[in-house]
Amino acid sequence: MSTPTKPMKTSGRPVRALALLAVIIFGLLATALIQGATSVRLGLDLRGGTSVTLQPRASNDSNKVTSEAIDQAVSIIRQRVNSLGVAESEVTAQGSGANRQIVISVPGDSGRRVVDLVGQTAELRFRQVLAESAALGGTSASAATPVGGVSAEVNARFAALDCTNPANLQGSGADSPSDVIVACARSGASKYILAPAEVLGRQVSKASAGIDQQGTSAWYVMLTFNGEGTSAFGALTSRVTTLPSPQNQVAIVLDGLVVSAPVINEAIPSGNAQITGSFSQVEANDLANVLKYGALPLAFDRGEVQQVSPTLGADQLEAGLLAGALGIGLVFIFSLLYYRALGLVTVGSLLIAGLLLYLIFLVLGGAIGFTLTLAGIAGAIVAIGITADSFIVFFERIRDEAREGRSLRSAVESGWARARHTIIVADMVSILSAVLLYFFAVGGVRGFALTLGITTLIDLIVVFIFTKPLVTLIAKTNFFSSGHPLSGFSAKSIGKSNPASPLEA
Repeated sequence: MSTPTKPMKTSGRPVRALALLAVIIFGLLATALIQGATSVRLGLDLRGGTSVTLQPRASNDSNKVTSEAIDQAVSIIRQRVNSLGVAESEVTAQGSGANRQIVISVPGDSGRRVVDLVGQTAELRFRQVLAESAALGGTSASAATPVGGVSAEVNARFAALDCTNPANLQGSGADSPSDVIVACARSGASKYILAPAEVLGRQVSKASAGIDQQGTSAWYVMLTFNGEGTSAFGALTSRVTTLPSPQNQVAIVLDGLVVSAPVINEAIPSGNAQITGSFSQVEANDLANVLKYGALPLAFDRGEVQQVSPTLGADQLEAGLLAGALGIGLVFIFSLLYYRALGLVTVGSLLIAGLLLYLIFLVLGGAIGFTLTLAGIAGAIVAIGITADSFIVFFERIRDEAREGRSLRSAVESGWARARHTIIVADMVSILSAVLLYFFAVGGVRGFALTLGITTLIDLIVVFIFTKPLVTLIAKTNFFSSGHPLSGFSAKSIGKSNPASPLEA
């Protein structure tokens, strides 16, 4: 006969824990519905997408096509893609030496917009306007009135420049900052002669999109300069304020095209500037994103654009889901055979974990563009074993305590006190591994790490606020506390020395 134990003061805790779990589930479900997320987003390998090849060329005479420049371009393009929330995209360099190409693969139907964006050189310059006229060139246009620093050759190119020609509105970023240049407005409505650049994109420390709340509700891009840029921009705006039009304008030039050319009415020493130009919200956000990470060291010619077929990925997805279903099925069978009715707790816990995982995938897809790939599915399947380990550790601790003569209710509490430390340590090791993999790996390995980390975290949540509270509740029932042969807590199941002696409630 076991020693009497003190009454447990945990009667309200299981109910509160299960209520908390219900709140979390309904909260995730409501969030997904508000986002309009009705299905998990699939990655490039599962649903297909767009793949484009970029052929590098020097953006100006000082920037040569080298392996180092291509590596730098890959890094910047990858940051631009990630800043747009396009998950599981691939940016890689293929080939060798200076003949390498950059291949961008983007899942889904957003690929073309992303490709258009990341291929921009994003060479930002601030130049004083020396002359401005209508967009047409050729014999119908007259040369600008010569001003200081403008040669006859520049005047001739300005007169011949036709900004109604789409070829002159592509932008190249090939302009040298030290040259006097001719350029078209991005809209094609006018053309300019521009002085050498006095403020450069590398002097921008921050860039963000905003909307004019008090005026026209137009979108703009706010720039913040570093110390060097603040001084240069302050000096430029101070100098042009007293000049006649159009020399009192400062052109904001991006990739060789004038985005806007505002009149400067007073010096701006604060280190902040706005880029306006009839932007939509998407255009303003895209421009801010490309400016955050600096200009590409090379310009690119767009090569072959392909649609990636999801056929192979669909077959692999089916195989992956089948493997996951078989794994879960084997865990179910083992739990029911070994733990009898207690195994139903394992089944319920895994079902709750699966529901939480699905809802989190939905929410992350709507919030940050998370996409599920084959590598991610592999991470989730691996985590099934980690989740099953937690249940086994807990159940075996309960059996150990019951074997020593404790009642089932007492064995659950003392077994939990001993098991939870092991569960936490084991799960934290997996989470730490997932975090390290995520931050130090690239490509599909990051997808594996992310789902592994999320699924392991879900294991902790489920075992603390579902498995433990549920076991606490069933331990109060006569079926389990009496040691019924099918309960999983019979004297034979726990290996008690006196098989005829049932568990005491």
